[in-house]
Amino acid sequence: MTYAGGVSAEPAASVSDGLFDALPDGVVIADADGIVTTVNEQARRLLGSAVEVGRPLSEVMALQDQESCDWYASNKPYEGLGSRVGLTEQAWLTTEGTEVLVTGRINRVRRFGPVESVALVIRSGRGRARLDRDRSDLVATVAHELRSPLTGVKGFVGTLLSKWERLNDEQKKLMLTTVHADSERLSRLITELLDVARIDTGRLPLYPRDVDTQTLVERCVESVRAGTTRTIESSYAEPVPSVFADPDKLSQVVTNVVDNAIRHGEGVVRVSVEGTTEPFPGVLIRVDDEGEGIDEAIRARVFTKFWKHGVRGGTGLGMYIVHGLARVHGGEVLIADSDSGGARLEIRWPSDDRR
Repeated sequence: MTYAGGVSAEPAASVSDGLFDALPDGVVIADADGIVTTVNEQARRLLGSAVEVGRPLSEVMALQDQESCDWYASNKPYEGLGSRVGLTEQAWLTTEGTEVLVTGRINRVRRFGPVESVALVIRSGRGRARLDRDRSDLVATVAHELRSPLTGVKGFVGTLLSKWERLNDEQKKLMLTTVHADSERLSRLITELLDVARIDTGRLPLYPRDVDTQTLVERCVESVRAGTTRTIESSYAEPVPSVFADPDKLSQVVTNVVDNAIRHGEGVVRVSVEGTTEPFPGVLIRVDDEGEGIDEAIRARVFTKFWKHGVRGGTGLGMYIVHGLARVHGGEVLIADSDSGGARLEIRWPSDDRR
C-alpha cells in the first residue's frame, strides 16, 4: 500500500536497517501513534545516542529554534489541515547547539484521512553555514570594492560644492577627472558582478557570429597599450582563422587577460595568435609576461571568484569571468609557463559553434 505522500505504508522494517544506515542523511520514521519505528545511525549522530526506536517522536525530535520554540510543538505533524502532506525544510538546534536541517513527509492512506506515519530527514547544517559564510564574504568584498571609489567621489564632489569659488580651473578639472575615473571603476565593478551572476545562472546573453580574430585581438591590444607605458608586442601566424564568438565577449576576454598580464606580470607582454586543430579547430591566443609566473599548485584557483594573489589590487573577478565566457562559447583557458619563466595564459577559441 502507498500513502498519498508517496511513502510505503508498510512498516519500516520491510527495508533493511543497513540500507537506512547507508544513507548520508538522518532518517526518523514514526507510526500513526507518534511512536518512532525507525532511526538510522546518521540520525543518532545528529540527534544524540539516546534517540531510539519505541520512544515518542516529540522526545526524539528534541530540537529548538533560536527563540526556544520546540520542533514538535511548532510543526504539530499529527494535527492541522487534513490535506497537509509535507514539512518544509527548517533549521533547528540540537541540545548541544548544533544546527540541523529537518524536512519530512506526512503520509496518509487517503486525502484528508488520518496520519498513518511521519517520515523525517535530518541533515547537518554545516553546508548551509558554509554557504552563509560565502555570502558574507561576497557582501564584504563587494562592499569594500564599492566603498573605495564612492569615498573618492563623495569627497571630491563635497569639496567642489563647498569651495567652488575658491578653486581655480585646473583644480576643478583635476577633481572632476578623478571623479570620472572613480565612476568608471564603479561601472566596471557593477558590470563584472552582473556578468558573474549571469554566468552562474546560465542567463548570459550571447550574440555570436563569425569574427575576424586578428582584427579583434589587435584592437584589444591597442586599447590596453594606450593606457600603459609597458611594452606590448603582438604577432600573428598567417593565416589566422576566424572564430565563432560574440565579439563583445571575446573582446572582454582578450582585454582582461592582457590587462591582467600588465597589472600582475613584469617586463614585456607578448600576445601571439595562431590557428590550431587541438582540441578543436579554432585559434590559440597566447599572452606571455616576464614576471614570476603562477605556481602550478594554485593555477586552478585563479579561475575562482574573488581569488587574489599578490599585492596588486583588483576585484578578483576578472579571470573567473574570462574562464566563464570562454566556456560558454565552447572554448577553454589554460595557464602555463612562458618561455621567459613568467606566466602564460592560453585561450583556445573554436571556429565553429560548440556551445
